[in-house]
Amino acid sequence: MKKEQTPFYLQLEKSTAHRNQREANCNLALQNEAILNELFIISFTVSDQNHFKACWALELVLEKNINLIIPHLAIFCTTLAQYKHGSALRSIAKICQFIVDSKTIVLTEQQENLILESCLDWLIRDEKVATKAYAMRALYQLGHKYHWVHEELKIILPQDFSKHSPAYKACVKDILKRLQ
Repeated sequence: MKKEQTPFYLQLEKSTAHRNQREANCNLALQNEAILNELFIISFTVSDQNHFKACWALELVLEKNINLIIPHLAIFCTTLAQYKHGSALRSIAKICQFIVDSKTIVLTEQQENLILESCLDWLIRDEKVATKAYAMRALYQLGHKYHWVHEELKIILPQDFSKHSPAYKACVKDILKRLQ
């Protein structure tokens, strides 16, 4: 028997990647705590066929208020390695960047390591440019604490540089310039 779906889930299911639809889902979540919690649950349930759509809205929610992830940090970090859908990965990598850039979020060493591992995986795997760009920026930030990360970036980023898109090259050049 199929579980009854909420009105929010049905709206999410029908939504597309258009900015106005992602914003509408974001605004609903910001206005209603139950919907916000549902959004987190769907986003972290990678087996849900619409988890990537939830990730789109979650990215916008957390861009507006990154501190909303604090009660969910543990599950977010332990779920990172399970994401495979390209559309989810882009949003999840951007959320990782928001988290490590935050001045208010304090990660445990284990959470930092889970973000490090996932971002490194996304950077070396055949992922889309946006996912790689957010991953390298998150890694750069974490490299201020874990100096070995900056050394790894100096090795990884120039590899196959000529085979990548102009957007990827621009991001790599920026990070390598900062590493000098």
